[in-house]
Amino acid sequence: MGQQVCAGALMQCSFGVAPAPLSVLPVSGVLTGTPAATIMDNVPMLNIPTFGMCSSMSNPTVAAATAAALGVLVPMPCIPATVAPWVPGSPTVLIGSKPALNNSSKLNCMWGGIIQISFAGQATVMVP
Repeated sequence: MGQQVCAGALMQCSFGVAPAPLSVLPVSGVLTGTPAATIMDNVPMLNIPTFGMCSSMSNPTVAAATAAALGVLVPMPCIPATVAPWVPGSPTVLIGSKPALNNSSKLNCMWGGIIQISFAGQATVMVP
């Protein structure tokens, strides 16, 4: 069973160079300290920020820069291109009628990258 993901969770793309935080708008009203995420929190540059530089040859800018450098891989700025929801999500937990996002879910980028959660955004706080 996965852990619920919330705003501020850290993600990593398999072709990116840096982790990035997940942004979740507080539209559902469900909080885990910060807004809880659903599988529909997959919008590029709104929910999914840049991962620094992209090294996927499926990315047209990387392919063009690499061709110009005579075949030497040239990473280019990452512009996420996600078009489908996170999968699989939680089949039994709904947030605003959408499946909750858990830390075992993955998101595919059109350029071939697999985005996954490395930190769900929740931490246990010990109160004396």
